[in-house]
Amino acid sequence: MLAILFGQLMGLIRGILVASAFPASELDAFSAANRVSETLFNLIAAGALGSAFLPTFTGLLVRNERAPAWKLASSLINLVTLILSLAALLAALFAPQIVRYLLAPGLSRDPYLFALTVNLLRIQSISAVLFGLGGLIISILNAHQIFFIPQITAAMYQIGQIFGVLVLARWMGIYGLAWGVVIGASLFLLIQLPPLFKLRGEFSISLGWTNPDLRSVIRLMGPRVFGAAVVQLNFWVNTNLGSRMAAGSLISLSYGFMLMLMAQAVIAQSVAIAAMPTFSAQHALGKQDEMRTSLASALRGMFLLALPASVGLILLARPIVVMLYQRGQFNATVTEMTAWALLWYAAGLVGHSVMEVLTRAFYAQHDTKTPVIIGTIAMGLNVVFSFAFSRFFSQIGWMPHGGLALANSLATALEATALFIFMRRRLRGIEGSYIVRGFAACAIAALGMGIGLWLWIQATGGLARWIVALGGVVIGGIIYGVGVILLRIPEIQMLMNAITRRLLRRATTSS
Repeated sequence: MLAILFGQLMGLIRGILVASAFPASELDAFSAANRVSETLFNLIAAGALGSAFLPTFTGLLVRNERAPAWKLASSLINLVTLILSLAALLAALFAPQIVRYLLAPGLSRDPYLFALTVNLLRIQSISAVLFGLGGLIISILNAHQIFFIPQITAAMYQIGQIFGVLVLARWMGIYGLAWGVVIGASLFLLIQLPPLFKLRGEFSISLGWTNPDLRSVIRLMGPRVFGAAVVQLNFWVNTNLGSRMAAGSLISLSYGFMLMLMAQAVIAQSVAIAAMPTFSAQHALGKQDEMRTSLASALRGMFLLALPASVGLILLARPIVVMLYQRGQFNATVTEMTAWALLWYAAGLVGHSVMEVLTRAFYAQHDTKTPVIIGTIAMGLNVVFSFAFSRFFSQIGWMPHGGLALANSLATALEATALFIFMRRRLRGIEGSYIVRGFAACAIAALGMGIGLWLWIQATGGLARWIVALGGVVIGGIIYGVGVILLRIPEIQMLMNAITRRLLRRATTSS
């Protein structure tokens, strides 16, 4: 969690620097171009390989089959490098057609923005190969219960972009930011090599087509790749629609989504990443009761943090965006657009967090089909919602890009609900009453926090936005903290007892 938090802070600094350095139209082009490399990475190496490879690799390790485990890892490293290199090359060759007909037809109306998007796409496609290798190595390290270094990689990626903004952009403009992406992707990979080499795995140049474990991973990947493709299709639809809206719509959606993901990463990704090897081991050893308890505890802990974060981001959206980004090229208009997107994205924070934990539980059971089927239906609804809500928002005089954010939140909430129902059937219960009690207590505390924040915002209308934002975070945190203590939520009691024991031990040692 600390590593992810550091990465998110670096991302926040990167976002502040980028927002003030470049006009919204150029950032729209950068955001659209970056979508291609992110799609390649997510299709091949992120969720697809992680969900299929990690459970198989972990199962081999816990059965003390070290040699087959490393043969599998070696084959996949070679295969990922080959596939992503070819895909990146094709994306670079056909970049004009991709931008004009698929990705951002709205930007194609401006010759400068069209050429800029094509060139940025070609530069950033290099990063897909580096990210692919890095994503696979993360799974290898996580299977060995190594979490800190793999999660600090996100910070390295952001540091590369910060270098691009502060140094390269002085001579290269926004192209410096694109090369910063490539530098960050290189750091993302390189920082993982020392702990990987310490594991002393045996690597070869073979693709391992005859390896039954490799064929098993590929079979598991199939549904997940399809599901990831559906998710990426939704992002492409949003980019396509956003490119036809007012200038700044794409980058405001990107920044709003990024702020929501900052909270989601610290709250849910940290829990899910740390829990998945445990889920995988419990499933491999047939310990279903233990997995049920682990999953229930993970969900309760996630609710404890996700609910107040969602309420806080909704109510403090505009002060937060003003405080963080409104300077330089990031004017008041883009600020309003970003705060509007953040408000609707924040409404889906709990759904995103639940989905993050539950999908890992399915993958740990070697089941990639169920979450993919549910995700495909949900993302199909997301596309329909995107068209419907953006048009509805436009008709009633609201900024239409907010409808794209609402579509994402609603579809994700429906997906998380369906995943919970199916997992509950799979495990024959997930200690439902225990989860519901925790959710209800957290919701009551979050409601009190929301009322307190609303009163704070009303009372500080004339003050500087940074005072409203920081004061709101502090006041909201205090109200929520007092609420969960008064409601005697067990997780808080456990935390307080642990802190008390540690302080007593230190006092005893010093005396």
